[in-house]
Amino acid sequence: MAFEKYLVDYCSPTLASVKTANLFNWFYESHTELWEQLSYWNLLMNPKGVYLYVLREHPKKALIYVCRKKRLEENLKRPEVTAFLAAYGYRDLNVETAIERLKSRFTTGEAFPHEIGVFLDYPLGDVIGFIENGGRNYKCSGCWKVYCDECESRKLFAMYQKCRDIYRRLYEEGRSVFQLTVAV
Repeated sequence: MAFEKYLVDYCSPTLASVKTANLFNWFYESHTELWEQLSYWNLLMNPKGVYLYVLREHPKKALIYVCRKKRLEENLKRPEVTAFLAAYGYRDLNVETAIERLKSRFTTGEAFPHEIGVFLDYPLGDVIGFIENGGRNYKCSGCWKVYCDECESRKLFAMYQKCRDIYRRLYEEGRSVFQLTVAV
């Protein structure tokens, strides 16, 4: 599947600027192809406020993180988020430094970095609930497992799905990812 289609299928809420970030696994033929795609899309999307990063790379597969840096920066500055991330070794919450720390958490052999939920714009209470409950005892699940405000989370899940549906339809009708991406 083309990289562009992955962006539409998995990152529509971020492209529409209704969510800070999304991620997806992308399968590629060569390391060169991966970095050419990332370079191309960053060149195209950065002026609109969207940035792409490789969080983890395996032969032929990469975990791609797509985010709105300004929104992420605002989220990381929230005192409760800063305190939470400090427990996982995040000392400097400059966006680039924080993303580098997140990437390193994937490669150090430690447990899966569940704090990634903060980077994906999940409610902090749900991220903490997931970690404390080992992914069990949740109220409902959708884009994430919900431990706190079920009603609000269901509304967000529906909004994100509607966004994906609209973006998929528009993409199939010929709109490009660049045209679908809201500039902020």
